[in-house]
Amino acid sequence: MQKFFHDAVEFVPILLQGVWLTIVVTVGSLLLSTVLGLVWALMRVSGVGFLVGLSASLINVIRGIPIIVLLFYIYFVMPDFGIALSALQAAIIGLGIAYSAYQAENFRAGIEAIDKGQIEAAQTIGMGWWLTMRRVVLPQAVRIILPPYGNIMIMMLKDSSQASTITVAELALQGKLIASSTFKNTSVFTLVALMYLTMSIPLILLVRHFENKANRK
Repeated sequence: MQKFFHDAVEFVPILLQGVWLTIVVTVGSLLLSTVLGLVWALMRVSGVGFLVGLSASLINVIRGIPIIVLLFYIYFVMPDFGIALSALQAAIIGLGIAYSAYQAENFRAGIEAIDKGQIEAAQTIGMGWWLTMRRVVLPQAVRIILPPYGNIMIMMLKDSSQASTITVAELALQGKLIASSTFKNTSVFTLVALMYLTMSIPLILLVRHFENKANRK
């Protein structure tokens, strides 16, 4: 145990550099996936045949491509078409696009769970489709989508480690580099696991807080 604490003092400052990049990738991709997912979901429930079909096709294609392949394509293939991105940008965009499909299904389920009578009532008093969504449907849907949205946040935090495959020096890659140079695998990856856990627990508690707050309303 004493040896572990000695290693922790030595390695934690280096691993914290990876923690910062992990947070940047997670937050950036979460914001992107939320925006894209909401767009796909609104297209899916719009009732316009072309938009419904396009959204469904996009979601199926995105869900059918492994995240690592999507990251490779954006980082290694897109430069052939004149679009060169940094590893960090590619990681955020790749994870954001990959998770937008899951966000879309989450949002769609929340929207479709709202009582149709409320939508019809809003339309009878002159509200258009978008105004009905913004003032009636989406505020109520937030309560429904919050638990799975929180799970997606946790999954994205952990899947940010896949950014290491395109040379983003986030927490997992920093741990791998330290372990390969020091051969202290037990200490290093225990610290990495504890750091991921430390980042995950506040998210879990935050989501639970918002769930309880929404249930009291």
